Amino acid sequence: MSSFDSIPETALAWHRDGRGAVLATVIETWGSAPRRVGAQLAISGKGEIEGSVSGGCVEGAVIVEALEALEEGAVRELEFGVSDQDAFAVGLACGGTIRVLVEPVGAVLPEALLDGLCAARAARRAVAYVVDLDSGDRRLDERGHETRFRMDRSGFEEDSRTFVAIHNPPLRLIVVGAVHIAQALVPMAKIAGYDPAIVDPRETFGAESRFPGETLLNDWPDEAVAKLGLDGRTALVLLTHDPKLDDPALELALRSGCFYIGALGSSRTQAKRVARMQAAGFTEAEIGRIHGPVGLDIGASGPAEIAVSILAEMTRVLRTGG
Repeated sequence: MSSFDSIPETALAWHRDGRGAVLATVIETWGSAPRRVGAQLAISGKGEIEGSVSGGCVEGAVIVEALEALEEGAVRELEFGVSDQDAFAVGLACGGTIRVLVEPVGAVLPEALLDGLCAARAARRAVAYVVDLDSGDRRLDERGHETRFRMDRSGFEEDSRTFVAIHNPPLRLIVVGAVHIAQALVPMAKIAGYDPAIVDPRETFGAESRFPGETLLNDWPDEAVAKLGLDGRTALVLLTHDPKLDDPALELALRSGCFYIGALGSSRTQAKRVARMQAAGFTEAEIGRIHGPVGLDIGASGPAEIAVSILAEMTRVLRTGG
């Protein structure tokens, strides 16, 4: 799923206002399919759409099938071959095959289930929508599927017709320290799908002119981090080099479930940081969550390359857990 989509919410709103709605979901692909498994398209009874299941190459056919399914009140499984010519038109080198599940809201996908899905998404709770295509059983799971949640990977359970659609909260990055590295890291993180926020009580650093259009908090870091919240889809990066600023946020992070904690500084700085956290009562396992010096060791030189190394390490931890 896209980090910032509102496709299920849109489908629910269309259903409730009487227009009718269908959710179409990519459930399987072969070859160079334009969209990944789990991609969704919402279609209203009036033909309005939000989202995409194919990048445009078979969208029209899916919409026609969805409107027919809505009228019949029945589920449909569709399969499309994407020609090389159509694939090239949407930016792929060659074609592939897409399977799409079409579910009218209400008649097939219960309104209460879709409402529960939207509520979990609004609360930033990871949730899986699980459907048995043979029995028609549908449910929401917030536990289990740990590997799928970590990898953000929807798909069929092995040797079954049970499809699991992963709905993770949007990725977030909280940067403490509006320094030159942050100026490079924030736009890179946005391209990678993160919703960034920069925290720095020093208004000269955390100024709109230095981070135009970004979320800036000039609060003390522990207050700002508590306000933003730390969960399993949030990364925290500390860049100030100043224990007065970094440590309050760091202590909150070590007690949270955020997936990544990175702290700028040399090995000597990291050793001092570890000693302070030990004195504060944190365990070896908790302190071991700190990635310091921050970033993968790629021989980075300068703010942009350091930002690349940080984002690379965040990605490794997010996708592999290591």
